[in-house]
Amino acid sequence: MPPHTLPVSRSVASGLPSCPVPFTSTPSPFPPPPAEVNMRVLLLKEPREADPGPDPYARELASRGCEATSIPALSFQFVSLNSLSDKLFQPDKHGGLVFTSPRAVGAVRMCLEAEGRGEEWSSLIKDKWNAKSIYVVGKATAALVRDLGLNPLGEDTGTADALSRLILEREDTNILPLFFPCGSIKREVLPTALREHGVPLETLTVYQTAQHPDLEKKLTSYFMEQGTPASIAFFSPSGVKFCLETVRRLSAERLTRIKFAAIGPTTAEAMTVEGLCVSCCAEKPTAGHLAAAIAEALQ
Repeated sequence: MPPHTLPVSRSVASGLPSCPVPFTSTPSPFPPPPAEVNMRVLLLKEPREADPGPDPYARELASRGCEATSIPALSFQFVSLNSLSDKLFQPDKHGGLVFTSPRAVGAVRMCLEAEGRGEEWSSLIKDKWNAKSIYVVGKATAALVRDLGLNPLGEDTGTADALSRLILEREDTNILPLFFPCGSIKREVLPTALREHGVPLETLTVYQTAQHPDLEKKLTSYFMEQGTPASIAFFSPSGVKFCLETVRRLSAERLTRIKFAAIGPTTAEAMTVEGLCVSCCAEKPTAGHLAAAIAEALQ
């Protein structure tokens, strides 16, 4: 066994392979959790859109006896909105739309609201797009697409890889290019798959992703007040990138006791690459599926 490495067994909840987690003997400066059973779950995810309702992840975890706290890991800035608007109002130049994140749909809504073109969109444009294919990943993205008056396909695919397979089943190489508004940090799975099979795709970066400016402060406050959580859930490879160093420093020697959870296989892969053992992965990227996986991992 390599020095400074602890073996971690296969998770019953996730079926994920065993993996080593780097061990540090540096004492944690923060208090251990109280003596009662620790069911605290830290959710490191995107900031919520304006929504007066309860966080669905916190609600689902609470129903399973867990106490969830959300800390926004990422911040976003919309870019290239003029170019996006031009393309949205020229549907005849594209074979369909592709959305793999709620944030990209948000950029579309911002275009419509900022330019006061909502009525034109509703009366003249959206039906032209609906005559084509509107591909999405995940239920959250699909719901926002429906709010634009569009009819999404593929909400149950869950990953860009699965969505690319659906697109390849439905489209051929002689279509007009599909239009894919996306973020600055995106995996190349979908563009590569379509390119290799000759399906044309036009991408446009419509938002920049960065670390949330309050991330380190809020993480430090959480560990000081709550101690080390029983589980930490990541929601994107970007979240892993921006959060992991601080999480490792704050949890110190208690890192190996944390059950790390992933919203999906792409995030799980990013966690594994960084040396984390993924205790569980949601079967589908929904609040209910993630909560069920975490609750089982904590048993």
